[in-house]
Amino acid sequence: MKHTAAITTYWDTAASRFDDEPDHGLRAPETRDAWANLLNSWLPTEPVDVLDVGCGTGSLSLLAAEAGHRVTGVDLAPRMVEHARAKLTAAGLAGRFLVGDAAAPPTGDQRFDVLLSRHLMWTLPDPHIALTDWIARIRPGGTLVLVEGRWREAGQSATPYVVGAEALPWAGGIGADDLAATVRPLVTDLRVEPLSGDAALWGRAVTDERYAVIATV
Repeated sequence: MKHTAAITTYWDTAASRFDDEPDHGLRAPETRDAWANLLNSWLPTEPVDVLDVGCGTGSLSLLAAEAGHRVTGVDLAPRMVEHARAKLTAAGLAGRFLVGDAAAPPTGDQRFDVLLSRHLMWTLPDPHIALTDWIARIRPGGTLVLVEGRWREAGQSATPYVVGAEALPWAGGIGADDLAATVRPLVTDLRVEPLSGDAALWGRAVTDERYAVIATV
């Protein structure tokens, strides 16, 4: 599925209401704090270069910038990028946001200490190629953080996704065991952290599978 224009339109349309989801906008202090604590546990304590692929409206980019990191966000949807830029500007923080394909970020030869992706894998036409590309952009000893899940609950979006999405390799998400098995040959170390049990992260209790894969390159 390569309907880039349709995908861009979908996420552009979603941008204005994207932050209404508790785990997207992080408007509730409890949810915001829960994500900030997670990021702080995954990212180094010293300032590093962070690439947030599929950054959406920039909520995680904002948390990383608040922690002192140098953030670059990439998203296919211009309106998502506009929201992300505005979010950091309003907070008085620096950040670079680029419109482009998150599977092949338009960052040239720059390398990063951390590459972060949240709830993106299910949208990719070839997640294996994307993973290989992402890992090549991480400096040796750097960190890959994938926040993913296997979605069984409604509420990801009220609008049906683009035509042909059912043919995506990981439509509906991917389980932790399968994603870990895919990533493990590409990295030097890997762990999986279950996230379903922490209602604060999602603004409600959830029953589907949600987790993070944290890998060292």
